[in-house]
Amino acid sequence: MEYDFSEDIAKIWPALLFIGAFIAVVGGLLFVLDILPRWGKGKERLQMLGFLGPALVLLGVGLLYPLVRTVTLSFYNNSRGSFVGLDNYSWIVTNDDTLIMLRNTLFWVVCVPLLATAFGLIYAVLVDKARGEGIAKSLIFMPMAISLVGATIIWKFIYAFREADQEQIGLLNQILVWFGMEPQQFLTSSPSNTFYMIVMMIWIQAGFAMVILSAAIKAIPAEIVEAAKLDGANPWQMFWKVTMPSIRPAVVVVTITITIATLKVFDIVRTSTNGNFKSSVLAFEMYNQAFRLSDDPSGEGRGAALAVVLFLLVVPVVAYQVRQLRKRAEIR
Repeated sequence: MEYDFSEDIAKIWPALLFIGAFIAVVGGLLFVLDILPRWGKGKERLQMLGFLGPALVLLGVGLLYPLVRTVTLSFYNNSRGSFVGLDNYSWIVTNDDTLIMLRNTLFWVVCVPLLATAFGLIYAVLVDKARGEGIAKSLIFMPMAISLVGATIIWKFIYAFREADQEQIGLLNQILVWFGMEPQQFLTSSPSNTFYMIVMMIWIQAGFAMVILSAAIKAIPAEIVEAAKLDGANPWQMFWKVTMPSIRPAVVVVTITITIATLKVFDIVRTSTNGNFKSSVLAFEMYNQAFRLSDDPSGEGRGAALAVVLFLLVVPVVAYQVRQLRKRAEIR
């Protein structure tokens, strides 16, 4: 009996096609960057084109096309549906559930950047030049090394609830029982459940803020610190008159970075409550409408509209951060 290779070829031909395309792209880059410039003038331009060309193509395919496609889809009820104009956007600002979602998102964006940056700054000041500084910083930064899903699972054990007549496995409820109080369902009571999830994000992001701000504090010129001490400045005055003005650019960068991460928060809500109990946020609702409710006639369109809203919220924050970085570059 002869062996038929046709079935195996049908399975592996996509891989062979990918390998061939990869070889062609790499060969083309080598040709443009190394061989072609030797043939004539304009070497710098050809090299620039060689370096930027693939990146621009990938940006167009991976960013620009999906952006245009998403914006277009936001005006339809789904990818194969009819044009509905601004109905999807009207649904965002008129539906009771989405209004609660927007309220939760606003709460996240206000609380997480401010509190995470504040705690990070406190940590940075307290552990600066202290004994065991390296160990303390490692422990504070450790939550950043854990995935958001893993960190959320840890906190779910802390918030775990059991009936009063059962043994508690959640740390907070066990503390409540020790003080003679009833155990609470922290993640199912709205709107307090949003606050308890925000605590998770602050716990994670405070370590990031501490590392950046600690580096900024150590970069303050020693001459400025010594001059302030000679002028008789106390620790409080040193903090507000010397430390804060010197690290202000770092504080701005940290706050903006955490703001962007907070606007895109998804994992914590998905793992904690799955968006139930009035705890949904913008990024989770976008996923929920576009994928979990894709069978809904308007699910894809509403998910696209939410994605556009998220994009419009992130862009001004990113633009402000770029402007601040340019100002710092001009000063230098």
